[in-house]
Amino acid sequence: MARSWLEHWNWVCDHLPWFLVFPVPFLGWWQWGLCQRGPTEMLSARDHRDRPPEEGAAAVLQGFAVDKTFLSSLKGILLETELALTFIIFICFTASISAYMAAALLEFFITLAFLFLYATQYYQRFDRLNWPCLDFLRCVSAIIIFLVVSFAAVTSRDGAAIAAFVFGIILVSVFAYDAFKIYRTEMAPRTTQDDQQ
Repeated sequence: MARSWLEHWNWVCDHLPWFLVFPVPFLGWWQWGLCQRGPTEMLSARDHRDRPPEEGAAAVLQGFAVDKTFLSSLKGILLETELALTFIIFICFTASISAYMAAALLEFFITLAFLFLYATQYYQRFDRLNWPCLDFLRCVSAIIIFLVVSFAAVTSRDGAAIAAFVFGIILVSVFAYDAFKIYRTEMAPRTTQDDQQ
């Protein structure tokens, strides 16, 4: 009887030391690699080598599920709006001034990464990072970048560049509102609590 690829992979994980398994944290599987078992269980792999595999790939992919309530929340809608406007500005810069499209493309991928991390709740695995501060800095840097790029693009008097300027100003206002909400809900209460102590 042919074994599935998951059974083959579990067999490889059982017979390799845990530090040789390639770390792939973004797949939502075990946090240090593709194995279903952690390093303490893999060190004692000979004890459970003949044990039947766990219940298929559905149990493995639970950490990769998208939280649909987040996507409909205010933060999710803000991130989706930022993503859509950044993509529109990238298209406008591609049609008019290709020198500025790298800034929009970079901001598109950064916003997409934050949306992915928040929607899958995967950011909670990196608990040593200050996520509100990182998100606030992302918004502030995007405000500066898009203000400079939008006002530089409007000087060309091209139709697509003027459209990029208009969408850039809208995007700057969305980023400013997002930064204000992050500061108000995540960062300001901490400073007041520190002052009271």
